[in-house]
Amino acid sequence: MIPHITTQATGEKVKVLLIDDDVELVEMLKEYLEREGVAVTTANDGEQGLAEVLTGDYGIVVLDVMMPRLNGIETLRRIRMKSWIPVLMLTARGDDTDRIIGLELGADDYVAKPCSPRELTARIRAILRRTQVVAPHDDSPQLLEVGELRMWPTQRRAEWNGALLELTSTEFNLLEILVRHAGQSVSKKSLSEQGLGRPLARFDRSIDVHMSKIRNKLGTLADGRSYIYTDYRQGYRFIKE
Repeated sequence: MIPHITTQATGEKVKVLLIDDDVELVEMLKEYLEREGVAVTTANDGEQGLAEVLTGDYGIVVLDVMMPRLNGIETLRRIRMKSWIPVLMLTARGDDTDRIIGLELGADDYVAKPCSPRELTARIRAILRRTQVVAPHDDSPQLLEVGELRMWPTQRRAEWNGALLELTSTEFNLLEILVRHAGQSVSKKSLSEQGLGRPLARFDRSIDVHMSKIRNKLGTLADGRSYIYTDYRQGYRFIKE
């Protein structure tokens, strides 16, 4: 069962918003998630779903790509104009184009349809576990600092050159892992397991897309190099100046 994860400000249980026009699938997933202790609200098209997201009442969104009125890709684009809420995309199996576009627009991860309720629940659990603000352990550093980058993991906050660095939950996870190992190569396998909460699948480009997004947000070193270096066939490394 998913733990009753609460928000720091209100102590209320995190709510899941499920946006999909497949009524039968939605009801099946909702029933399963509620048995697992999750509060679920559903919407059957993008416009209705977008309106619900912008109420600020939810901790995570599960969003289908193919929907009437407003498809999932456009819904995600509009969500990211207003909110950094975690978004898990539902995509057609084998449709890499939608997956990559979704990740580039700021989706945190994706699940290929048809998916089992158990798999979806596991993905939601993994994302929520990594996005909640928690009290720090006594031996946990409250500030990570490398060059112009400062991160407060327990607050889920980051600054770059003194300005707020806007990151999706997954981008924050991946950057935090690299910063904790600054100057060392971190494998894509480790990044996927620790940052996305799932094993790295063959031909999965999720990590690469997320890294490209993070690079764009950080800019480049004075010599034009990226702060995140690709170690060929090994992984990624955050450069220590």
